[in-house]
Amino acid sequence: MQMTGAQIIIECLKEQGVDTIFGYPGGAILNVYDELYKHSDEIRHILTSHEQGAAHAADGYARATGKVGVCMATSGPGATNLVTGIATAYMDSIPLVAITANVGKSLLGKDSFQEVDIAGIVMPITKHSMIVKDVNKLADSLRKAFVIAKSGRPGPVLVDVTKDVTGDLAEYRYKEPQVVKPHTSEIRQADLDEALRLLENAKRPYVYVGGGAIISGASEELYTFVHKLGAPVGDSLMGKGAYPGTDELYTGMIGMHGTKASNMAVTKCDLLVAIGARFSDRVTGNASKFARKAKILQIDVDEAEINKNVMVDCSIVGDVKEVLKLLNTQMEDRDHSQWIAEIEDLKERFPLKYNQEGLTGPYVVEEIYRVTGGDALITTEVGQNQMWAAQYYKYTKPRTLLTSGGLGTMGYGLGAAIGAKLACPDKTVINIAGDGCFRMNMNELATAVRSDVPIVEVVINNHVLGMVRQWQTLFYGKRYAHTIINDPVDFVKLAEAMGAVGIRATKKEEVGPALEKAIACGRPVLVECVIDQDDKVFPMVAAGAPLEETFDQDDLEDDED
Repeated sequence: MQMTGAQIIIECLKEQGVDTIFGYPGGAILNVYDELYKHSDEIRHILTSHEQGAAHAADGYARATGKVGVCMATSGPGATNLVTGIATAYMDSIPLVAITANVGKSLLGKDSFQEVDIAGIVMPITKHSMIVKDVNKLADSLRKAFVIAKSGRPGPVLVDVTKDVTGDLAEYRYKEPQVVKPHTSEIRQADLDEALRLLENAKRPYVYVGGGAIISGASEELYTFVHKLGAPVGDSLMGKGAYPGTDELYTGMIGMHGTKASNMAVTKCDLLVAIGARFSDRVTGNASKFARKAKILQIDVDEAEINKNVMVDCSIVGDVKEVLKLLNTQMEDRDHSQWIAEIEDLKERFPLKYNQEGLTGPYVVEEIYRVTGGDALITTEVGQNQMWAAQYYKYTKPRTLLTSGGLGTMGYGLGAAIGAKLACPDKTVINIAGDGCFRMNMNELATAVRSDVPIVEVVINNHVLGMVRQWQTLFYGKRYAHTIINDPVDFVKLAEAMGAVGIRATKKEEVGPALEKAIACGRPVLVECVIDQDDKVFPMVAAGAPLEETFDQDDLEDDED
């Protein structure tokens, strides 16, 4: 059947089962939007306040479901406004397809109005990017984009389409979407045998879980593996929820703001099993001193991650879920009760703690956990709010913490919360933000109101850029260069002006009732929680220091004495 390029785009999206798109129209992409208008009963389009919000919303939709998120934008600034969101998805291996329209072929390369080489711009931050200049190649290009986005190690793909292609005619025939299977061909029995030997000989094994365990859907296999091995387990920020944070073998997050128990366990273990983790600098600290007493076994779908940041003794390349299935079948149950007892002692001696006087960030997160019963879908911004959300909310299921880990994108969470709530309408979705992050993309609160998306935006307001100020306090002689936001902006009035509900809490006893009201009202709500500007995230490891040098407020006070 003969169709225009715009019609082909919509039909291909329907082929792939896309039910929601986030975007912003403009001149070059008008043909596509005109066709989308005719299919509004099949594909829901969410008009965001900014294209960056569209990319983050598509990202949040993808993280919450495991499906490919889709966003669209017009040429020039519309396309470049997607870049930060695309980079965010790339760093965290999130499947995303971004569709942009460019100027007509005859105008390419002439500095035409709203013309940029967006495929070239995003090349380093996508799995693949392409520009389609021939309508006959359009359908297969889009199909290819979805396959690339979700295969192997997932990631974003950009498809740029010239405006004339969206109006040209071509033959279109429906095709069933290509089934993307887990990568198993790289799994070698020799590697499994070497891994099994290390697991059998280990006296003090420790399991380090990253985001790959969530992406592969390996939570059940991971739980079985950990209990068969009889080993303590910790996670990276991206790995939270892959293993239940309430389990007795769980020790907490590893790294710069990880628990002392986890960081000391990594230092003391004789075998570190890294599952779907890439040894980020925020996890390892000084990489040359990371897990110095241990042999390291790394399991990852991406061969490029092996020996990239930390040299390992053994590796298994392949889909994490499939690798763990094989190991669980071939591995004997192990007993490391003495090692577990030692870890339990560390957990008891070094629990997470904070100042109980007055309203603090950790208290807010604990109240969110209490009020939701641990059953909410949490998104975060970046900074202190993000670390408190990682430390004090117990994640027991995968895809329940959505956060920008690799890129650390301030302004990510609100858009992601919108995408997550549309993907999971029956879940309570709460974005935990700082006031600095909220200012980045607060216009998306209007998107939530306009599209009737009942999310809860919790702004932990300390009137400073908290994490940067914390570093300035500890390492820069308290020279607070441009981190104090002491202005009269009223977030409650701002929320109300956008059509949302605004609630302010300044005392501990006000937080719980505010959250209960916010969740119950069924509308977009902003809850502002005002805390002290000198609240800090502890424990902490200074940049470039080894994990054994984890310190907290008590250690600082002891040093002063």
